[in-house]
Amino acid sequence: MIQKTAPYGLMLSDLYLFNKGCSYHSYRFMGAHVMDWEGEEGVRFAVWAPNAKEVRLVGQFNNWDRTGLLMERIGSTGVWVIFVPGLGEGAVYKYEIATFSGERLLKADPYANLAERRPQTASVVSDLRGFSWRDQKWMNTAKNKTAYSNPMIMYEVHAGSWRLKGKEDFLTYDELAQQLVPYVAEMGYTHIELMPLNEHPFDQSWGYQITGYYAPSSRYGEPKQLMNFIDCCHAHGIGVILDWVPGHFCKDDHGLRSFDGTPIFEGNDKKLAEKPLWGTLAFDFKRNEVISFLISNAIYWMDMYHFDGLRIDAVASMINLHMDKPPELFTWNEHGGTDNLDALRFMKRLNETVFHYYPDALMIAEDSSAWPAVTSPTYLGGLGFNFKWNMGWMNDVLRYMSYDPADRTHYHHLLTFSLLYAYTENFVLPFSHDEVVHGKRSLLNKMPGSYEEKFAQLRLLYGYWIAHPGKKLLFMGSEWGQFDEWKDRDPLDWMLLDYPLHGKMKHYVKALNHVYAKEPSLWERDQDATAFQWIDVNNAEQSIISFIRYGKHGFTVTVANFSRNGYSHYRLGVPQPGCYRMILGSNEGQFGGTDSRSKRKYNSEKLGWHGYNQSISIYLPPLSFQLFRFVSGDTQ
Repeated sequence: MIQKTAPYGLMLSDLYLFNKGCSYHSYRFMGAHVMDWEGEEGVRFAVWAPNAKEVRLVGQFNNWDRTGLLMERIGSTGVWVIFVPGLGEGAVYKYEIATFSGERLLKADPYANLAERRPQTASVVSDLRGFSWRDQKWMNTAKNKTAYSNPMIMYEVHAGSWRLKGKEDFLTYDELAQQLVPYVAEMGYTHIELMPLNEHPFDQSWGYQITGYYAPSSRYGEPKQLMNFIDCCHAHGIGVILDWVPGHFCKDDHGLRSFDGTPIFEGNDKKLAEKPLWGTLAFDFKRNEVISFLISNAIYWMDMYHFDGLRIDAVASMINLHMDKPPELFTWNEHGGTDNLDALRFMKRLNETVFHYYPDALMIAEDSSAWPAVTSPTYLGGLGFNFKWNMGWMNDVLRYMSYDPADRTHYHHLLTFSLLYAYTENFVLPFSHDEVVHGKRSLLNKMPGSYEEKFAQLRLLYGYWIAHPGKKLLFMGSEWGQFDEWKDRDPLDWMLLDYPLHGKMKHYVKALNHVYAKEPSLWERDQDATAFQWIDVNNAEQSIISFIRYGKHGFTVTVANFSRNGYSHYRLGVPQPGCYRMILGSNEGQFGGTDSRSKRKYNSEKLGWHGYNQSISIYLPPLSFQLFRFVSGDTQ
């Protein structure tokens, strides 16, 4: 007879699926679990260490005694297990792994739900059961909303530097719920995208070099506090996305590297494993147990914490075997190419699995490659993500804005080229943390010209960004024109809001966000190429562009002037006769501009222009963005 259970209630069927790479909820049986076993309360520990000679549990509870608490190996599964009666939440522990080469390694639990606050590195028993979620309405509503045809404007946040109470005195998850969530709701963002919260040893890695994939960082509190934060977001109508890093992990001794004395997470081929640019190791996407570990982790954040989606980091680096590597580390696939076929298979299965359990999840690829069909379904040959960052648009438009307005006539294509491919993927237009660090300067400080012109051009840039097809992402502090680069050890420069132009910039971004949310034409048909129409695409001489965005029941007209020249009577072709109301202008005085004119409605004239039979004559200030809504067929 086949044994169905392993020691202490573990199911052999679960371990079989784990070994086959098909366990998508492995966190339910791996790691530390508070439980009752045969009438005794305690904690069961289970760890995968297939090449270990023996594994012992050590911790504060036994004074880190390396001679006791020998774990039991479960056949050929590579999993070791022990039940310790009397233990409960808060127990601090590690696994001591004896290798066949004679080493004795102290390792944190790869499946731990909590870790000690750095610089300490042990795991901590944490029972995730019992949190009283109040977001059922949100969860049910989310199931009925299609992300593609709804507004999405994400606020990217580094939890350790949005605000600080003092040097390395971080806001807790509860304090972020009290301060960050109302701020984001007031500003009109639809989602918060959190830079990685997984436990990591080095603050300046920003969470992208992880040791605890299942542990939200203890810098900011405990797991149930994070649950409360997300619950609070949902109560305010805000979705939450987590930056997730399946491509590589850090080399710290207590982490995944050579976990049982052999490279079980990173694989034996050092050329494949090494990520020299970051000093990290890539996961071995051939190994079944690694696939179970990673896909379970993606599911874990949605299952246990109610995250609404994941932004997958460094997809291009996962795809390309040569990316960011010196020639001596080059490898080729079985066909002689540079595509990482195992990573591609992993991403497809990841997305298939996530959407099986969470059909409305957001799976967003941070991908700078030209790989085709990243956001196409896997059954059509795609990678299966539902959104991809548009890095090409971001690089082109920031390069364009870096030129003095007098020189932009030579670079007009950088503004317009994106519409040749804007509908090939489901895009997010990102102004992320990556664009405001390492000497790149803040978005405001990238703008050329005088102090006032910098603000005018940033308002113009944001207007073009909001009107361009694609979902949106903006890094924290950019909403008021942070002047310095992001400083990850210090809080944002909130004092800048005391200065008029910064305060008015924040007011502008708030107004822009709310206008975006109320204008279906700006997001309702984001994936429909027929919903976009240029009015004037070729006006390089004046550095002006204009276009139409169509919704299901109306349309808006955008005019953006990237030059220092203003026009008292700029004639603009329009598709229908009637009244056009300016619903937002970046040069308005309330936003820091110079325009005090009260006229906001323009009736069309039967005067052909830009290929249309109708046109309007508008005041077009220099370095300005204007958005018009067609409001009526009545010209009176």
